[in-house]
Amino acid sequence: MKKAIFLFDLTGFMAQPWLEAGYECWCFDGQPEDGVTRDGHHVKVGMWFSAPDKLGQAKVIAEMVGDGVSVVFGFPECTDLTVAGARHFESKRAENPLFQIEAAELADLVRIVGLVTGAAWAFENPVGVLSSMYRKPDFAFNPCDYAGYLPENDSHPLYPDIYPARDRYNKKTHIWCGGGFVKPEPLREEPEFKANPGWKFCDGKSPRTKNIRSATPRGFARAVFMANYSRVSSVG
Repeated sequence: MKKAIFLFDLTGFMAQPWLEAGYECWCFDGQPEDGVTRDGHHVKVGMWFSAPDKLGQAKVIAEMVGDGVSVVFGFPECTDLTVAGARHFESKRAENPLFQIEAAELADLVRIVGLVTGAAWAFENPVGVLSSMYRKPDFAFNPCDYAGYLPENDSHPLYPDIYPARDRYNKKTHIWCGGGFVKPEPLREEPEFKANPGWKFCDGKSPRTKNIRSATPRGFARAVFMANYSRVSSVG
């Protein structure tokens, strides 16, 4: 069976098109309870990641999933990397001088899993220091750039009171990719919000607030699938 891996992925939005196409999708994130749960072809793994052992963890992930991995996509934690959190950088650096290096290493875990499994890979992060610490991104997008991949009668399945239909909002996001990953073609709709409404409607720093603000744009998820499905499905 063809497989796909999604790291730092709680919502499963990126996996949904691949599930619909018959892929076995493995979603790894630290927030669920430790262990593996299966719902048909959707496999959820509660697992925290550690920067010092990213190669070892990549090998563990590859062994868990097994052969047949076509694509790896990740949503690494951005709190220590995004410009939105810059005002806290100095205090964090005083506590842990390596905090941003560790965050960048966890982002690079996605690439390593792609290399270990031989799959196309990509990961996202908001505008921040990763583009200077790691390397320049391969491309950038706003959710509204891919709104046309969602139906006109769309409503957000988790946060309809926060996100507009078809994810028509701006939130500039960078993508790093490799291994043959194909950049999806935009189908832009004009945004209803000029900035991420997660910031407008959600206060505080709770895990729920962070999850809302970082929810995967579903149009982009479908566009990634459509751009990459034919290529990766023909490999092997």
